Amino acid sequence: MATYDGVFDSLGLREWCDGGGSGEGPMSMAELLARSRGESGGGGDSASLWDLPFPSLDALHNACGAIPESRDLTLGLERGFLSMRDALRVVIDPVTQPLSWMLRESLDLMTNTPWWIMIPLLLAVTWLVSKSWRVVIFVAISLALLAFVDHYNAAMQTLAIIFVCAFICVLFGVPIGIAMSRSNKLQRIVIPILDMLQTLPPFVYLIPLIFLFSVTEPKLYGIAIILYAIVPVIRLTDLGIRLVDKDVIEAADAFGMTNHQKLFGVQIPLALPNIMAGVNQTIMMSLAMVVIASLVSAPGLGVLVLRGIRSLELGVGLVAGFGIVLLAIMLDRVTKASLARIDASQAKR
Repeated sequence: MATYDGVFDSLGLREWCDGGGSGEGPMSMAELLARSRGESGGGGDSASLWDLPFPSLDALHNACGAIPESRDLTLGLERGFLSMRDALRVVIDPVTQPLSWMLRESLDLMTNTPWWIMIPLLLAVTWLVSKSWRVVIFVAISLALLAFVDHYNAAMQTLAIIFVCAFICVLFGVPIGIAMSRSNKLQRIVIPILDMLQTLPPFVYLIPLIFLFSVTEPKLYGIAIILYAIVPVIRLTDLGIRLVDKDVIEAADAFGMTNHQKLFGVQIPLALPNIMAGVNQTIMMSLAMVVIASLVSAPGLGVLVLRGIRSLELGVGLVAGFGIVLLAIMLDRVTKASLARIDASQAKR
């Protein structure tokens, strides 16, 4: 295989490269094979050009030992993160500790409350939000089915995590979206961050958090779920307020409304369908991340899915997966019924 030795020789950097410690080291098997092919003379310059590797860190390191390898880069990142871990924990631990308390209390509440209290309470909340007997009956049948197959506690754990994380996503996401809608400069800053959060694979969220927090701390999976699920509510809040008709804003200005009055009296009510659509997507993404978060001790139906994968228990995994589907449909129907109510009330106005 052709290397970049000639490039460093022509630039007069051979002494610097040899000082890096690669000059007299043992040759790898690939280098021995390349040397043997070069000595056999088969292809000449065209064969060398054909086999020319991309000038990556590893390829350049083979020619110049002073250049680090790619594994040196990854090890450097890891050591840098570990060196900052203690300082980061001093700052992040107090800020995120309330999340652990909320998750623990929510899990205790929903799993220790008797089913004959919790299920009617959930049905009452469903009725208040949706005002639809069809949705209430569907939720009742779904919860009864989950309890019938002994997945009631796991379902309540999953719902408890989703309620807490979705609430925090809305609590922080809506104000961020409002701020973005009022400042183009802030929007240009935040949009790349949202793009990164939305495109990162879900497992990547867990990697730095595992090094920062203990696996027994609920905030480990809580932060991962929030980071993964907060993006839709921010984006759709920003979009909804920006899509408010300019004529309506001009009419509000004509009536002498302040910015605060316009925001809460005109813009947010008109943007509410978009905001609720963002809440719906945030809840769905929270549910998807709960399953992945079971890898780092998140309780609920995701643990049963993970057990089915690890132990090759097909039935356990399928039943738990069906339970997650039921929860997803339940939450989707409730939020969409709420959105339909908002649209209907605005149409009457």
